[in-house]
This record gives sequence, structure tokens and C-alpha cells, in this order.
Amino acid sequence: MATAAKGDYYNLLGVKRGVSTADVRKAYKRLARKFHPDVNPGDASAEERFKQIQEAHDVLSDAKKRKMYDQHGFYSDHFQPAAGAGGAGYGGFDFGGFDFSEVTPRGNSFRDIFSDFFTRFGGGGAAEGAPGPQRGSDLEYQVEIDFWEAIGGTVRKLTISRQEACAVCRGRGTSGGPAPCAACGGKGKVTQVAGPMRFNITCTQCGGVGRLRTICRHCNGEGRQPQAQKLEVRIPAGVSDGSRVRVAAKGNAGIYGGASGDLYIITQVRPHPFFERRGDDIYTVVPITVSEAALGARIEVPTIDGRALLKVPTGTQSGQRFRLREKGAASLRTGTRGDQYVEVRIVLPKVLDERQKEMLKDFARLTRDDPRAEIYDAAAH
Repeated sequence: MATAAKGDYYNLLGVKRGVSTADVRKAYKRLARKFHPDVNPGDASAEERFKQIQEAHDVLSDAKKRKMYDQHGFYSDHFQPAAGAGGAGYGGFDFGGFDFSEVTPRGNSFRDIFSDFFTRFGGGGAAEGAPGPQRGSDLEYQVEIDFWEAIGGTVRKLTISRQEACAVCRGRGTSGGPAPCAACGGKGKVTQVAGPMRFNITCTQCGGVGRLRTICRHCNGEGRQPQAQKLEVRIPAGVSDGSRVRVAAKGNAGIYGGASGDLYIITQVRPHPFFERRGDDIYTVVPITVSEAALGARIEVPTIDGRALLKVPTGTQSGQRFRLREKGAASLRTGTRGDQYVEVRIVLPKVLDERQKEMLKDFARLTRDDPRAEIYDAAAH
């Protein structure tokens, strides 16, 4: 493998140094689909560009090769002699028994000469093997529901846009059977000549296999296409604002036969004017009269199940809170119900006539307690 004949490997793939291997592969696949000879028949420049990005990917996707390239500015894997005498065969090169001892200047090693040779003339790299199945990505879709739909659950009909498997190639990205590689004539190797030297290298287009599959033109080799799909999604009871409801295998279709991703429904719950939900508990504020607070009473309060009786003890203060057990929302994970907390607020009566005023004055004369006494004592200290 030599340095690319035109430009830096990173520039060829359009990525920055230090980029992850996954991003290298992603950039390669995007460019390979664009410049593949089957997509650009008869375009020599596209074919040359395809070879260059294959070479760049082969080096940058391999940790050892990439380290050597970053350190020295080139990578060559053709300098390890094959086992046996004679030194014939270097990394897949067939030199036909050429004796390099006669042309190697003293003080220069075989590696030095050919490192310079491949830097100047370029070389071919093995094409990437056929990619394996890859799982499709997950999708998120926001759905707005009201308070009662969140409490009791609901069903929503949605139309979502997702990547579905190509109907022509059935997600494979290729069509038809393998055909002989046009670049090497099905041999898997190509011959290169540089001055007095003639050698064979692995075909970069087919990776030495000698045969290629035809890219599906319907999906451009992607194996999937965007489509709108209608779904009927069940939103379970107990969801709250921001809940994630998983719909299995309704995300984007996988690549090369991989499994589909999942669809996640993100719920947005509209607030209720009376019930406030906090977790699985529900909070409400209920007004009571002065006499109910002073003398005690049994009052009806609204709950999500209907009305329920609440005992207000004698001497209840405004702002006091009471609990109704298991009158809250059902937990989305466990199914158990939360509680309802009822805060009472004393509502003063409207003074309508003189008789009511006199009654209040009589009550004030009978009541000797000063509600501000504790404030005075605290302020004095």
C-alpha cells in the first residue's frame, strides 16, 4: 500500500485527523456509493477516485496502518518477505525472480527504495470486504396528549417517515449475481509497470475476489429508502410528560439485512386545571368554609376515580394537607398507584347584612387567642 497518488488520505475521505474509525467507515461508504464504477459507467475519473478512497479507507480504518501513516506520511504493507528463499513475493507482489541485489545502492535498504517508489508512483490496496448486517437507527416522535389520556392510556394513529428496506433488492443493496470485475478481467490482480519493473498487485476494485455484485440502482446501494408509514400506536396508562414509549422494530430499517431500529414515542402531556401530577402522586387544592375548618367536617373532593370523602378534623388550618392513599396515577413501570394530596384553603364568608356582622363581632369577643402572638415573641428575640 502506498500513499494516495492525489492528496492526503484524510482529505480524500473528507475527515479530520483524530476522527474515529466509525466515522472513517461512514465517510468511505458515502463516497463509495457516489464514485462506484457501476454508478458511473465509462467515467474514468470516477473510477480513479473510487480506487483512491478505497486505498485511504484501507489504511485509516486499520489502527496499525493508520499509526504508521500518521507518523511517516505513507503506509506500505508490501515489504515483508514471504517465507522461503530467494526473496520472491512481497505482500502479494510477484517480481518474476528479479534480483534486486544488483540494483540496490550500498547503504540503502530494500525498504527504503520501495518506500520512495510507492510514495512517488502509488499502489493498490485491497478493497474492503462485503459489509455485514447493520442494525437500523432508532427514531423519536413527539405526541401531545391531554391529562386524561395520560392517566387512562390511549391509541394514536400516526404517520411517520422512516427508512424501509428497498423493495427491489430487499435490503441487500445489490441486484443480480456476481459478475467478473472489469478492472482485472476476473483475475483478482492487475499488472503495473514502472520503468524496468513489472509486478502484479491485488485489484483494488474487487479486493482480489475477481467478481463484483451490481449495485441496486433503485436505492443506490443503500438497501433502503425513505417512506411514509401509517401506524396505530398504543400509549399505555400512566405515562407522564416526557415518557418514552418503545415501539419495537418501527425505527429505520437495517442495512445489508440488519434488524430494524425501534421507534420511541415521547409524550407531551397538557396540564389539567385542577389536578397537578408530580411523579405518580396527584396534588389538588380544595376550598373549605370557616365553620368546616373550626368544627370539622366530612367533605367530598374530586379524584381521578370520581368523588371521594375526606375527613377535615376540628381546628384545621388553611394550607393543611391531607393524603388519600392510592388515589394517584398508576406507575408506568410497576403498575402500583400513587397517592393524592389534598390541600385545604379556608374561604372567608362574604358579609351580606348587619346580622352577620354582629355575629362575627360576638365571635371575636369570645375568641381571646391572638394569632400573631408567636410572631411577636420570635421578633423580640
